[in-house]
Order: sequence, then C-alpha cells, then structure tokens
Amino acid sequence: MSAVLKAVEARFEPLAEQHLDAVLQIEQQAYAHPWLRANFSDSLRSGYQAQLLLADETLLGYFVAMKGVDEVHLLNITVAPPYQRQGWARVMLDALAIWAKGQGALWLWLEVRAGNQRAMEVYEASGYRRVGERKSYYPAAQGQREDAVVMNLRL
Repeated sequence: MSAVLKAVEARFEPLAEQHLDAVLQIEQQAYAHPWLRANFSDSLRSGYQAQLLLADETLLGYFVAMKGVDEVHLLNITVAPPYQRQGWARVMLDALAIWAKGQGALWLWLEVRAGNQRAMEVYEASGYRRVGERKSYYPAAQGQREDAVVMNLRL
C-alpha cells in the first residue's frame, strides 16, 4: 500500500549510527535478505557515502555508496515500501550521480538481483546499462543463490 505525502520539502541528511534502528526497520520490510546492522556500521566506519532521504521527519529511503579511483559503487539503495513507485529512487540516483561527479568519478556501478525487474527498469530509466552478470551473487530462499545483473552509468 502506497502512502501519499502532503506537499513537503524533501531533503538529504547524512546517515549516522543513531539512524540505524529506523533504517533497519525499512530494510527488513523491503527485502527478504536485508542488510544487517553490521553492514551499515561497517560502511559508516569506512567513510562510505551514506545518505537518508527525508520529508519532514518521514524517512523515505537511503543509499550507501563506495568511492573508488574513478568510479562509485552503489551498495544499497532502498525506498521505504509505503513510498515506492513515487519517484524517490530516481531522486536518490540523481543525487548520487551529482555527488559522484563532484568526486571526480567517471562511472557509477551497481549489482541488482536478476529477478528484480522493477529495480532494473528504474536503473535503466536513469541511464544505467546492463553490462554483465555475477553468478550466485545473492542469497536466496532455502539456501539457494541468485545471480546479479551488473549495471553501470557513464557520468
């Protein structure tokens, strides 16, 4: 079920340890195999780009990305389930691309579950191209593994 926001100004704010309870709640609602607190904590300790997208005090989503030499790798991007299909993922992808360009990156990279067609459509609408796959990359149900589609965007 989708939730509609009143006209509010959305903003980005750095993700910090004190936000992890709220982030983990969304992560667990959004995914069958969510990131753990340790994944987020390790990312923060490593200095990765981690941003929250907020509307007033409502957490709409977040992303975590790792800077490389001339590229940025998107590790996690999540829109809270009640706010999906409202364009918020595109807002976060645009913000990530702006930040990455400012860091001197030439490319954005990501992996997405091969079965997540909706996410691939969002990435493709933002200009990402499918460039490969990683076999058995993601955990899946009953101890199985799922392939990842590798995508990139030239900045």
